[in-house]
Amino acid sequence: MDLTSELAKKAVRIADTLRKAGHTAYFAGGCVRDHLMKKPPQDFDVATSAVPDVIEKLFPRTIPVGKQFGVMLVVEEGEHVFEVATFRTEGGYQDGRHPTHVSFTGPKEDAARRDFTVNGLFYDPFEEKVIDFVGGGEDLKKKVIRAIGEPEKRFEEDKLRLLRAVRFASVLGFEIEPETWNAVKKMAAEIRCVSPERIRDEVVKILTRTGAARGFSLLSESGLLKVILPELEAMKGVEQPPQYHPEGDVFIHTRMLLEKLNEPSATLALSALFHDVAKPVTYAIRNGKICFYEHAPIGAKMTREIMKRLRFSNEEIDKVSEAVENHMKFADVQKMREGKLMRFIARDNFGEELELHRIDCLSSHGKLDNYDFLKQKRAAFAEEQLKPKPLLNGHDLLAMGAAPGPLIREILDEAYTLQLEGAFPGKAEALAWAEKQLRKAK
Repeated sequence: MDLTSELAKKAVRIADTLRKAGHTAYFAGGCVRDHLMKKPPQDFDVATSAVPDVIEKLFPRTIPVGKQFGVMLVVEEGEHVFEVATFRTEGGYQDGRHPTHVSFTGPKEDAARRDFTVNGLFYDPFEEKVIDFVGGGEDLKKKVIRAIGEPEKRFEEDKLRLLRAVRFASVLGFEIEPETWNAVKKMAAEIRCVSPERIRDEVVKILTRTGAARGFSLLSESGLLKVILPELEAMKGVEQPPQYHPEGDVFIHTRMLLEKLNEPSATLALSALFHDVAKPVTYAIRNGKICFYEHAPIGAKMTREIMKRLRFSNEEIDKVSEAVENHMKFADVQKMREGKLMRFIARDNFGEELELHRIDCLSSHGKLDNYDFLKQKRAAFAEEQLKPKPLLNGHDLLAMGAAPGPLIREILDEAYTLQLEGAFPGKAEALAWAEKQLRKAK
């Protein structure tokens, strides 16, 4: 294992401190898997024979994040945080997540209680060798995700492992071993007992890393999708107009969008996932043609409800639901008035929405004329042109005698659009125009 990075050197120092105090200390889990796959480790976890009280005494800065379960965090110089966990066995998982009792043991027993063989490997940084009690090295060669021991028992211990099986298979490009896969399908409905926050985090990891499209398919094939996101499972079999969507139904179209993402932000990935979420409920045939009237605004409302259910932040909900609501507006950009177009482009989330539009087009009719038009316009509009300070504000209209209410917002919106189009040389002209609008409204 390459231990020359600053992060690796700090992890070795932790292991060395434990070893010099008379304890066994190995690197564990993902960093060992990455090493065997010839990938640079992104983080280092340490498994040790030292118990939590000893770990606290050996290191100046620790956080007892799961002390009762043998899990401590050690904070190294530069605020790098490393998980240092005592070798243990666990039992009595009554809530599908937390063990009711923990026994501190040795590395072999510790490996046996982990989730999948490819995550049950240890590495001795001093002997420079992999320690494999569970056959994880062989499964890495075979590119297989296999539960350690009896699959159903492993999933009973922590139901989130049902989703983690899908994540590791999609991210690593591995197959799920048949017995493990059968257990995932059999127990899929039990994912309901996992907290929305934990489900959310796993779904985001699936969508924002390599293999998102395959992860989406595996979620559906396993039965997990219809439990956690039934609105998306409903996309299957929903036909679309072939002249615009030769690729197939809404589910296939959405999968194709995910296939075109390259490790995106969570909000872009979710925008792609939900952009057509309302098509199943708005599907209709009128005059012999398939249509989905109002699917964008209805989809935005559905997106809000789904994301609230999964405990996303308000900021994330706003960004994604706005992208869903706006995604059909891109079809009309070449017909927009200049000022309206400038305001459309000037929005903070426009960059992600533009990328959503691009992959939406490439996953259907393939035409990028509106995308190219918007790229040219965005380059042509200088930043100061896009967001100048408005000439008018609400105080100006109230001073003219306008009554508080929606009319003020309507006049200010139109005034700003006209301002962007160059209709007002200055504030005086804008005020004169506003006065005329108020007189007309009386």
